[in-house]
Amino acid sequence: MAAFPWHAKSRNYTSEFELCRQEAVPVEFGEYHPLKPITVTESKTKKMGRKGSTSSTSSSSSSSMIDPLSSVLDGTDPLSLFAATADPVTTAATTDSTRKKRDKDDILAVGSDFEPWSSKRGEILARYTTTEKLSINLYMGSEKGKATTPGSAVSEKVRTRLEELDDLEEGSQKELLNLTQQDYMNRIEDLNQSLKDAWASDQKVKALKIVIQCSKLLSDTTVIQFYPSKFVLITDILDTFGKLVYERISSMCMDNRGSLPDNFTPESVNDTAKETCLNWFFKIASIRELVPRFYVEAAILKCNKFLSKTGISECLPRLTSMIRGVGDPLVAVYARAYLCRVGMEVAPHLKENLNKNFFDCLLTFKQMHGDTVQNQLVVQRVEIPLYLTLYSPAIDWILQCIAYRAPEILLTEMMERCKKLGNNALLLNSVMSAFRAEFIAARSMDFIGMIKECDESGFPKHLLFRSLGLNLAMADPPECDRLQILNEAWKVITKLKNPQDYINCAEVWVEYTCRHFTKREVNTVLADVIKHMTPDRAFEDAYPQLQSIIQKVVTYFHDFSVLFSVEKFLPFLDMFQKESVRVEVCKCIMEAFIKYQQEATKDPVILNALLHVCKTMHDSVNALTLEDEKRILASLINGFIKMVSFGRDFEQQLSFYVEARSMFCNLEPVLVQLIHSVNQLAMETRKLMKGSHSRKTAAFVRACVAFCFITIPSLTSIFARLNLYLNSGQVALANQCLSQADAFFKAAVSLVPEVPKMINIDGKMRPSEPFLLEFLCNFFSTLLIVPDHPEQGVLFLVRGLLNVIQDYTWEDNSDDKVRIYTNVLHLLSAMTQETYIYHIDKVDSNDTLYGGDSKFLTEINKLCETVIAQILDHLKTLGQEETLKRQSQLALYFFNSILAHGDLRNNKLNQLSVNLWNLAQKHGFADTKTTVKTLEYIKRQSKQPEMSHFTELALRLPLQSRT
Repeated sequence: MAAFPWHAKSRNYTSEFELCRQEAVPVEFGEYHPLKPITVTESKTKKMGRKGSTSSTSSSSSSSMIDPLSSVLDGTDPLSLFAATADPVTTAATTDSTRKKRDKDDILAVGSDFEPWSSKRGEILARYTTTEKLSINLYMGSEKGKATTPGSAVSEKVRTRLEELDDLEEGSQKELLNLTQQDYMNRIEDLNQSLKDAWASDQKVKALKIVIQCSKLLSDTTVIQFYPSKFVLITDILDTFGKLVYERISSMCMDNRGSLPDNFTPESVNDTAKETCLNWFFKIASIRELVPRFYVEAAILKCNKFLSKTGISECLPRLTSMIRGVGDPLVAVYARAYLCRVGMEVAPHLKENLNKNFFDCLLTFKQMHGDTVQNQLVVQRVEIPLYLTLYSPAIDWILQCIAYRAPEILLTEMMERCKKLGNNALLLNSVMSAFRAEFIAARSMDFIGMIKECDESGFPKHLLFRSLGLNLAMADPPECDRLQILNEAWKVITKLKNPQDYINCAEVWVEYTCRHFTKREVNTVLADVIKHMTPDRAFEDAYPQLQSIIQKVVTYFHDFSVLFSVEKFLPFLDMFQKESVRVEVCKCIMEAFIKYQQEATKDPVILNALLHVCKTMHDSVNALTLEDEKRILASLINGFIKMVSFGRDFEQQLSFYVEARSMFCNLEPVLVQLIHSVNQLAMETRKLMKGSHSRKTAAFVRACVAFCFITIPSLTSIFARLNLYLNSGQVALANQCLSQADAFFKAAVSLVPEVPKMINIDGKMRPSEPFLLEFLCNFFSTLLIVPDHPEQGVLFLVRGLLNVIQDYTWEDNSDDKVRIYTNVLHLLSAMTQETYIYHIDKVDSNDTLYGGDSKFLTEINKLCETVIAQILDHLKTLGQEETLKRQSQLALYFFNSILAHGDLRNNKLNQLSVNLWNLAQKHGFADTKTTVKTLEYIKRQSKQPEMSHFTELALRLPLQSRT
């Protein structure tokens, strides 16, 4: 193939910049402004009365452009006009009735501020567990319970139902003994599924039998410590049953209008639905035992809405009275809790029933210490304090229902009732759990007095103080009482011998201390925690609570110089001796520092403490650490490094980075950050010296460059190394460290052959060539201004890089090599210019060093010829049918490069461009839109005086259609 000599276009960058600059358009400040509101005026049409006359239209719009959306603003849109024509009296009445209805709904409905039962369910199941063996009576069903065939007579169906009702409680049962807690829970879940299956297969009586058998389990207290969890599981089944019955009756009311509205009245319910509803209540009334009869009726309480408006309000007092017949106080209190729960769902406005349940509950408190209960506890070997905690979920729920949006006077009355009962600790604890935190906090000293008077033998006092502390964490007590409250509480807490009881209380009160007091009080509390938790390594069983304490301390102490001056803070961290927990605590501290530290710091107290914390995180990294975890740790350490600044003491700053490098060598992102930080430090030094380094600053900058040069090879990511070599070389060049810059660029060139074919990006393997192409283009733009070394040949770096590119093994189906060669051509063309497009201050580039020397230009042109030959060879290899499209794209790409950078007055280069144009269109793969625009550009350029030769070129470039 004939060689094509390269003749670069002579460029005047200053005039080109002027041409590219946008023209200044004079602005007339008239009435119109794009941000000014547009006024739209109605256009009126006048029609003349005479026959045959034409209509005349007059418009008074003053706007030059009418915005169709602006009518919304001036009230002329269709909806506004419709509203304006409405009767104002009717509108006012409608608005008033809507507001009243909304107010009424607010009273009737339970808002989002009411904590639902579902949020307590998981906590109860987790807290009340047992290792004792459990038993369960299961209804096995019988053939009678099966659904009759459609052909059965009605009388037969009725007779079968009656027999089933007779067999309601004497049905075949199977008692399962020696079940573990998990087996028991699985059996209950099976029963729940059986209930749904029976209902779906129209075996309603069987479903009722399952519910009755489950309800009977709630009268069994043989494994008493599991009772609260059993209550949760069984009431799930009851809830399912209640929902199924309600939906069944509701579906019977559907007609052409669709389903019933939420606020339907009994009058809108048809007779069939009412009869079915009554039938359910009659079935339930026939249940002999009190506990299942109560629970099943309570489960379908909502169905009373189908029968009468007052049905629910009449049933609730009756059901409340029924519970008085339950002898076991624990069974009774949970029955009341279930009734309150159902009541809050269906009729939250009936508060009187809630109060009545609570006052009845108070009357049963004496039974807890009666002989029957005491004998039962002796048999089951359960202590009184543990027994009393079983009541907490039920009483807490009842009180929560009562306290919801209750007036202050009612809450005060409840407190007085507690006092009359002799400050019953169980009740007092539930009051503090259920009532609003603001109410409790305002009367903190009263509650402390009541706690002191409570009997220690029953419900432990430390639990009462814990409940009080939880309230004080959410609401502030009177300022005058704060210190006294802390002293009174801590007197009790510090005397606790059991480490677990102690830490459960201390964890809560630490937040109160941090919230209202200084580092002195916090230090005292932390010292006390260390004192209690260190003996016998008690801290090993309390890591979650200790973690919570650290979390609370760093949440309230945003000034880390104050935090780390707390004498016992770091000794407190030493208690975290399990590595995984210690790392989590360190992450918590670092997250708080990054979040709350507003300004860079050089405080030695903070730096030493946080270096210790970061070192702990770094040292936890091993071969098994997940990449995500490494990324999180590196991000936190990088956040710390960015926040360290010694001001203008740059040497101290560099010493810090050197120390950090030695401490965090296993986390690659941290090393990358350190290299960037040191480069930034070198550039700040240059900025301070305004580009003219003294002997001292020049030595300092070379030290920074040396730091980067010896750190980069330790990185594993090849593209991180390539980019950092380039970045650091640019910094060295900017600081007039020419030999160091050459070393960086040589290292980058020698690293290119090591680039693998595929690289890991976010866990996925990707081809590396696009990333390499991007890097090399960036590299070329830097090489333009790098001066040649006096002891090396002309353009030694460019030649070395071209050799590496030539030897690199490229993908067979890739054209990146040619794209790179084309970019090299752009670089070489820029190097032939008399003055380069950009420079680095105080660094002489080759345009100054060679001064347009003919030998230098000859060397460049030789390189260009070699590059063009490589490009044309590659285009020739793409002549196969399957690669013609790639050939077309590359030919057009190379044509555009010649157009932009070549001197087309040269005949050979002109002919080459015409050949490339024809090759691009030869097989119909050229993008017609692109070729048309390219030709238009050439014709436009030909009108400029120095571009007249483009006129002839345009005539030689035909446009070919795809056909």
